[in-house]
Amino acid sequence: MADQVNVYEAKTQLSKLLERVEAGEEIVIARNGRPVARLVPSQRSGQQEPRRLGGLEGKIFYSGDINDGDDEIEALFHAEPIEPPGSSG
Repeated sequence: MADQVNVYEAKTQLSKLLERVEAGEEIVIARNGRPVARLVPSQRSGQQEPRRLGGLEGKIFYSGDINDGDDEIEALFHAEPIEPPGSSG
């Protein structure tokens, strides 16, 4: 269970509260006894490794014709003019 502190205590003890959060604790800030915010560590598992591009390389496959057009869909776009409903054009 997270410790709960009031807004005044959070303002006056912010540095100490942040040290506790860095150590892995979670602090709930309350106004008039009602929780309104949580202080939590930004990274729970220590230093995370930066993301690298290409992480799915070799895991996703697609056919060679992915960029080819589809004649049926293209014909639907050019079949007739598109007008808003109710227009008398």
